[in-house]
Amino acid sequence: MPAYILTITCPDGPGIIHAVSGALLDVGANVLEQEQYSDLGTGLFFARTKFESPIDDVDHVRSGLAERTAPFSTEVGLRLESQHRRALILVSQYDHCLLDLLYRRDAGELPLDVVGIVSNHETCRPIAERYGIAFNLLPVTPETKAEQEQRMLAIVDEQRVDLVVLARYMQILSDDACRRLHGRVINIHHSFLPGFKGARPYHQAHARGVKLIGATAHFVTSDLDEGPIIEQEVERVNHTLTADALAEIGRDVERLALSRAVKLFAQDRVFLNRDRTVVFGA
Repeated sequence: MPAYILTITCPDGPGIIHAVSGALLDVGANVLEQEQYSDLGTGLFFARTKFESPIDDVDHVRSGLAERTAPFSTEVGLRLESQHRRALILVSQYDHCLLDLLYRRDAGELPLDVVGIVSNHETCRPIAERYGIAFNLLPVTPETKAEQEQRMLAIVDEQRVDLVVLARYMQILSDDACRRLHGRVINIHHSFLPGFKGARPYHQAHARGVKLIGATAHFVTSDLDEGPIIEQEVERVNHTLTADALAEIGRDVERLALSRAVKLFAQDRVFLNRDRTVVFGA
């Protein structure tokens, strides 16, 4: 039987689970996984359900769920588990996160369809060609930035992209792009204690003698690097390490945090909860 992934977000209240259970019974569903959470602070309810059904018709199953849960003002997401999320990866010149995502995809560790790569440099074209993925060179200058971004958004629409991954993409998305892609863009950046901004952050960290190196994967908003956090990773370091060694460790934690966040999104385990996230199975 086909397996489905169901996600629900709505104001919390009695009767929601009863309505969902009734809709699942209507399609002969067998529940395989179930997670739910009620946030007392925001008053929102979140649920993720994996189930099997003899009915191999997503629209039919979705309509029944939507009808049963409509009184609760639900946002219902439903897809066949075998129908992977479609992703567009944006990258500049650092290729470590891009390579890691593509390796994990090919190894079967990341249930994601990468439909294209966008870059403002030629550096990663050979990687795209090696993996057989469309490479879109969209150079950026102050004069062409708005036009370049519109071309990127056109690719998102044309390719029916579910997720945009900023895999060390060194350009800032406009407020308009952040609004249009709300909840669909994941970024990765270093997150030292304290934080170091600007050029050569690992050399700044070395100069200050940091003891922890970290990376944060988060949704992108118009507030730079302050969107809802999905995943974080840290590594302890010490005074014997050079700045280059810290940068090497930093690349590792960036790869790990980003790949985890992307996998969680691809499995429909991440829910926006205003300025925070609810992450099931993390």
